[in-house]
Parts: sequence; structure tokens; C-alpha cells
Amino acid sequence: MKPQFTSAKSVPENSGLTQRPRIGVVGLGSIAQKAYLPILSQAERWELVGAFSPDRQKTQRICQDYRMTSFSALDELAAQCDAVFVHSSTASHFSVVSQLLNAGVDVYVDKPLAETLEQAEALVELAEQRQKILMVGFNRRFAPCYQQLKQQLDQPSSLRMDKHRINGVGPQNVRFTLLDDYLHVVDTALWLAGGDAQLIDGVLHANADGQLLYAEHHFLSGGCQVTTSMHRQAGSQREWVQAVTEGGLYQVDEMREWREDREGITIRPAVPSWQTTLEQRGFVGAVQHFIAAVEQRKPAETSGNQALLSQRMIEKLLGKS
Repeated sequence: MKPQFTSAKSVPENSGLTQRPRIGVVGLGSIAQKAYLPILSQAERWELVGAFSPDRQKTQRICQDYRMTSFSALDELAAQCDAVFVHSSTASHFSVVSQLLNAGVDVYVDKPLAETLEQAEALVELAEQRQKILMVGFNRRFAPCYQQLKQQLDQPSSLRMDKHRINGVGPQNVRFTLLDDYLHVVDTALWLAGGDAQLIDGVLHANADGQLLYAEHHFLSGGCQVTTSMHRQAGSQREWVQAVTEGGLYQVDEMREWREDREGITIRPAVPSWQTTLEQRGFVGAVQHFIAAVEQRKPAETSGNQALLSQRMIEKLLGKS
């Protein structure tokens, strides 16, 4: 059966929370500090309870900066929270998310869901058994420009997504880089195209140390030809999506600049001055969506099941290389 990149299908229908959700954070690395804590600390509908990280000194310092509690153990944090954002290493995802789900906590976790497909499948099954929300952080699905593009695309003929790095070769191997970074490209492109996704062909180029240099793949999604591309040493840190439809050409650069060509007219609306970078890149939308799902006991758009589709596709890419 071909994977379909659509919305989540089911989450147990429980009664909504009667109080503001209590939110915790696990892992205080760069993604937590740059993207999530600045949003979570602006608590409106929720309460930011505190954080846990094995690095006690760092945890205490950051928690003091954000005026939240520093927890010395994961189970202590879980006991005080309704939902937890997990930003620890990919290798720790399985154990951390398992412990949180078993503690009765809803979980938002960075992609990939787990280090292996088997672990990811086990986490999805556990979330269903425990009747908990499990959302994976594909923030690009919540970027306003990409959401607008998806709404505009009606039976596209082709779609291409590029995401390149200035000098991002290594130190990890090909598998790690595909799951850590290229996964974003594959997930976003196939979600934008919609429909059933079938891998046609592609290439993975690696150096002598087994580190990814270049990846390009071609898919068929309904009647749409989809291409994904990433160079790890392109001399430029850029991302763009191009789509061709009947009657219109679309391009989105850096998740913020929109170009639309139709009937001989080019439309380039100004970037909203009020829109923050975190909102443009989908982090604000992702956080708000997860917390709304927790409050209302509704399915998350980037559920564990959706994450499995993308991770399975990465395994197919590796199998064909």
C-alpha cells in the first residue's frame, strides 16, 4: 500500500481539559533554546511548568532565565505535566517518549520520531494503547506560506523542493543525515503534493567517510511529479519550493517570500512586517496546534502515524541507494 501524506485519522475522544495545560520540556539543546522556549515562555493558554535535562548545570541556568522549575528526574517532570515537548537526542527518543506516554502524558517530539523504524512503530502503538496524543515536529507543515501553497495547489503537474547547506557534510553518516534533515524535505514535498506517494528513483552521493554529499529523489503523487533535492556543501544555505499547475506557477523562498505567475502577471506580496521568523518557519503554528490538540483531545496533523509514513519513505530511499 502506498503511503498517503494527509491529516491524522484518529485520536481517542476524551473530554477536554478543564484547566490550562501544564507544559514541560525535555532536552535544552539549540532547537529548544532557539525555537521552542521563546514560544512556550509566552504562555497564554498554557502554563510552562519546567524542564529536565541530564546536564543539571545547564538546566538550572536556563530554567532560571525562563523562571520555571528545574527538575532532577524525568518522572518528576511528567508527574507535574499534561504534555511535554521532547527535544533530546534522537537516540534517546524511544526511552524518553515511552516513559512519558506510560506516565499518561501527551508528547510532542522532534523528528524523527525514533532512531529506527521499529522503535517508531512501537511508540505509535504505545500512544494508541495509552490513548495519548503523539505529535512529531514537522514544523514546515505549519509555515504560513507552505500552508497557503497547499491550499492553492489544485492537481499540480510538478512540485520541486530544494534545501541546501553551506557546508553541512558530516560528521554523521548518510542514514543519520537523511533522518535528521532530508526527512523535512521529503515530508514537506509529499504533503504539499498530496495523494498517494510512490518512489520512482533517486541518487544518494556520499564521500569516502560515508557522509552524505547530495540527495535527489523523484516521486509520483497522484498525477504530480515530485522532486526533492539537498546538497550538503552547496556554498549557500537556501530552501525553496516550486510548483507548476494548470494556469499558474508558484515559488516560495525561505518559507517567507511568495511568487505567483498567472496570465502573464507576476504577484510578489510583501513579507508581513509583523510576522516573526519563528512564525514564518512554522514553529509558532506547530506549538499552538499541539496545545490545541491537548486541550480539545483532537488528532494532531503531524501525528505519529504521519511520521511513520515519512520515516518509511526514508528507509525506501536507503534501500534503493
